[in-house]
Amino acid sequence: MSGKEALFGKSTAGLVEICNTLDLPRYAPAQITDWLYKKNASQIEEMTNLSAEARHRLGEGYTVGGVKPIDVRRSVDGTLKYLFTFQETPNCSPVYVETAFIPEAARATLCLSTQAGCARACRFCMTGLQGLQRNLTAGEILTQYARIPEKSMVSNIVYMGMGEPLDNLDAVLESLELLTSTTGYGFSPRRITVSTVGITPQFEELYSATRCNIAISLHSTRPAERAAIMPVEKKHPVKKTLDLLKAQRERSSRRISFEYILFDGLNDTPAHARELVSLLHGIRCRINLILYNGGSMNEFSPSSSERATAFQQILNAKGMIATIRKSRGGDIDAACGLLSTKKLQDQ
Repeated sequence: MSGKEALFGKSTAGLVEICNTLDLPRYAPAQITDWLYKKNASQIEEMTNLSAEARHRLGEGYTVGGVKPIDVRRSVDGTLKYLFTFQETPNCSPVYVETAFIPEAARATLCLSTQAGCARACRFCMTGLQGLQRNLTAGEILTQYARIPEKSMVSNIVYMGMGEPLDNLDAVLESLELLTSTTGYGFSPRRITVSTVGITPQFEELYSATRCNIAISLHSTRPAERAAIMPVEKKHPVKKTLDLLKAQRERSSRRISFEYILFDGLNDTPAHARELVSLLHGIRCRINLILYNGGSMNEFSPSSSERATAFQQILNAKGMIATIRKSRGGDIDAACGLLSTKKLQDQ
């Protein structure tokens, strides 16, 4: 650690403030932005269209930032699971953060983490069992995209890794700005999805401040049952989020999806499927049914393929778009939190 502040992850507005403080030319922020997000500079000295004096001033208090992953695991299905370590200051313990790259025939999806650990304590999630260590900065979120070898192959990005994005909303919005702006990486918001358990009023801010797609982790149709596996339901009932979506349905064309992990004998009955149809009535959406992949470190088991298919058929018969998404990378601990949990346990 150099003890210097990282430039990577700062917007043009943030760079303007830095350059004004250092009395750099008015065109310097645009030049630095270009070096950070278009030319992938790794050192300030590479920014050769800045004068030597400007680079010197910048280098006294700042560094480019952005680290490479420390480990990668490769699945037989092509999924890659990267492990990053981020260290905010020389005196703090490093945090371990996971990023999954999931290639498919027509697209390649990158799954980004927004926190080291998570405070929401969902019982089926290994990240939640870690507890929250700290929020990631916008730069640390973007590093997971910018510093992997497959960067040029990424067609879609999901904020669906470690952590709850709405608990770190400022950094998430900053990173989304850089991903979608023409001076940043230029992604279409339609190719970015933010996944959340549904927390108001942060959900309302995300909805109004961005045009990205939204995925809501539902996992049960029954408040008491959902609260038993997702404590967030007690303080932030998902019905509040659903009511907001129903109120907005005529004014937005963004894609809304619901994640529904099928747990054997818990939430996978025909009655649950019928309740899901009723619960989501009035929301134009799709439902991703997920076969659970929690590894041997968790108490839950996945539904059988027969029960999953029966669940899907009930939804489809009622006119709902529902697909079964098989978990990827089971042989490399690709589910959220598994790899970092093992790393923490090994220390």
